[in-house]
Amino acid sequence: MTERALHWFRNDLRLADNPALAAAAEAGPTLCLYILDRGSGRRPIGGASRWWLSRSLDALGEALAAKGGQLVLMEGDPGALLPRVAAAAGITLLTWNRRYGAAEIALDRKLKEELTGGGTDVRTFNSHLLNEPWQVTTTTGQPMKVFTPYWRAARLKGDPASPIPAPERIPALPLPASLTSFTVSLGELGLEPTKPDWAGGLRAAWMPGEAGAAERLYNFIGSGLAGYAEARDRPDRAATSRLSPHLHFGEIGPRQVWHGLQHARATGEAAGSERDAEKFLSEIGWREFSHHLLFHNAALATRNYDSRFDAFPWRPDDKALRRWQRGQAGIPLVDAGMRELWTTGWMHNRVRMVVASFLIKHLLQDWRAGEAWFWDTLVDADAANNAASWQWVAGSGADASPYFRIFNPVTQGETHDPGGAYVRQWVPELAGLSDKDIHQPWKASENALGAAGVRIGETYPAPLIDLAFGRQRALDAFATIRSG
Repeated sequence: MTERALHWFRNDLRLADNPALAAAAEAGPTLCLYILDRGSGRRPIGGASRWWLSRSLDALGEALAAKGGQLVLMEGDPGALLPRVAAAAGITLLTWNRRYGAAEIALDRKLKEELTGGGTDVRTFNSHLLNEPWQVTTTTGQPMKVFTPYWRAARLKGDPASPIPAPERIPALPLPASLTSFTVSLGELGLEPTKPDWAGGLRAAWMPGEAGAAERLYNFIGSGLAGYAEARDRPDRAATSRLSPHLHFGEIGPRQVWHGLQHARATGEAAGSERDAEKFLSEIGWREFSHHLLFHNAALATRNYDSRFDAFPWRPDDKALRRWQRGQAGIPLVDAGMRELWTTGWMHNRVRMVVASFLIKHLLQDWRAGEAWFWDTLVDADAANNAASWQWVAGSGADASPYFRIFNPVTQGETHDPGGAYVRQWVPELAGLSDKDIHQPWKASENALGAAGVRIGETYPAPLIDLAFGRQRALDAFATIRSG
């Protein structure tokens, strides 16, 4: 008997390797629904993510139409809307792919109980991770707290299941007339900025959607993988996959990445060594580990994983925070990273660690202030990755960077941007300085500054803080909680 199916899209905005969508399409005509969540207690997504979501939904709608389907958009509380839609449309099968934040899990459980009680068959699937957060544990069944043993245990489970193809057809289930008043157009969701339109740099940098994700993976495996193990730390090179926003929105799944890489290596289509491949896969592992941490620590974005940091002597300074946010800290590598973030919605991972360390340790600003700024400005602002990474840098997280590891942004720049190309791209007022001076212009001679047209404090700000002073102050601050 043909079912009347509904697939609820969330962070799975693709057709291929989407097991929940495949189950619905196989069962019968399918109502494909996306609800912009306004009422379930979830953290509202930031501005850059809203821009990406708009473009991704547009691409998804076109992909569904090509298969005979239709993407229906609504806005509101899924807890109220979904049962109403299911009842009015006579839905017999409802599918979705699982999420792992506490608010999302609570909503999904409530909906599954309510809909199942009303006679609807509710089936849920994993499309977002290689392993569910509860599937990798210690030998005694406890959650993992350190990445290396976590990833070792995950790898011992063998290769993940192969990805499944997109459905051949996704015949649309007509929306009852009684529900049309609940639908909205993509434009009516108001996801993209208008006045001011700050998204020009994002549009130039990205192609959201499933096709864009597949193209980025193909190009990376074919050319970017070679030398990845070393070059991935070079922000002056296009040496990373930049798949993070595509993975975050589910335009591509980790199984597709995993098997795409393995297939390309087996057929000789992938550049790079075994070490390059393993290093890249370990980055997928860090994503998995972050979701594992979030699942077992619901307040990861707001509460110190290590409770000793509850007593840390932060020194809130709104002016310093704003200068950091605007790329006006007077530290070239830090400013370059923050300007790249504002322009493109993304920042190189090595530089993310440097700018976070500078904010937390040199400036003694609470890591939650930085996490919130990244949440609003990153196109890959992921609840698990963002919070886990900020706590890692702060020293308050699981498997964290030691409290005494304080990145020196000058040394980091000289090591990972040795020719200054990254700084020159994003801090053009320093472009005329020599490679020797560009990472610490405050130490350049008057002649060198004059020849480059740089006036410290005028054309480029003086450093927010003396780095040696900031480092020692951070060490002293950490000592107060270490001994407590």
